[in-house]
Amino acid sequence: MPLKNYGVVKGRPLAHHRETDDDTPHYQIHLDAGDTSFRLPVNVKSSLEPSQLVYFASAAFLHPLTEQLPALAPGFHGLPRRPNGGGIDYIRSNPFDFEKVIALPHDLPGMDNDLSDLLASQLERAVADPEAMVYAFGERWGPEGQRDKVFGFAPGNGVHDIHMNQGNAARFVRDDGIWQDGALLIHYPAENRWCALFLAFQSQALHTDDETGHALPGSRRFEDVVRGGGTMPPLPDEHEFNDGIVRIVGALVNPFGHDPGMESVTLLNLSPEPIDLAGWQIANRNDDRHTIVGIIVGPGETVRITLPADIAPLGNKGSEISLLDRQAARVHGVAYTSMQASRQGWTLSF
Repeated sequence: MPLKNYGVVKGRPLAHHRETDDDTPHYQIHLDAGDTSFRLPVNVKSSLEPSQLVYFASAAFLHPLTEQLPALAPGFHGLPRRPNGGGIDYIRSNPFDFEKVIALPHDLPGMDNDLSDLLASQLERAVADPEAMVYAFGERWGPEGQRDKVFGFAPGNGVHDIHMNQGNAARFVRDDGIWQDGALLIHYPAENRWCALFLAFQSQALHTDDETGHALPGSRRFEDVVRGGGTMPPLPDEHEFNDGIVRIVGALVNPFGHDPGMESVTLLNLSPEPIDLAGWQIANRNDDRHTIVGIIVGPGETVRITLPADIAPLGNKGSEISLLDRQAARVHGVAYTSMQASRQGWTLSF
């Protein structure tokens, strides 16, 4: 079943340290969220093989969320598990490119060479900056009737599952759900800059059911991406997934005049073969979809698809755009902010 109390907590980081437990170590963070303290246990090792987590980190993260989050007051905010509800879905809100994830051990001798080191470097800077704010997406627990077992504050409170929470394997399938993924974001207001960390287990799938969040049969998993070195898979048979073969490389989201019937999305075929896009779909943040008809894009070529006036616009206030194949499986996706979309008549490049 999905997470029971999904949301985001905002606060100032006060302390942090690594655990060295060989079974299920976490990187622990103490967050001051106004009147309440929270502990954030961030998974750095999987109990399933392969044990190394995959991560994507950005030191200059841009997404519609980064324009919405600063308005939140410190503390925990429950979020509805639906499109445009303020939550994160690794598959549906396009926060990062799956082909760019890296697998990293949780603890190795030396400096700056493991996942705990990565977290430590980010948290050290955030603690030292009195204006820095941490936003952690995941599931809340507490308040408990006792002191926190790691940092000693009372009452115990926390947010865990700060990682992907769908497409799970084995016993963790029970936690599957859409629009409930975890992440760690740090905002530096003086620079107006966001750092972001997204974590997933190698056993988790890249394609999930739109209702349950369970892995779809035949879906690649993150361990396949890592083993492939982040390269594109071979051309699939008709029943297989088209991961990344066609990419969104541009979009006109704020045309001159009225938007309906004037917006467009530009696609690039990365493969060495022509791709018949008939039956593929372009979807916006609210999952309004335009079905492509009668377009074949040649190898290495681009095609500009104008969206008809009878579907909801992509939006000028920041949004996501997804490309789905004829099985309605995600092929590629991008996101943009309202600032990026503010120049009328300009095509965004991804």
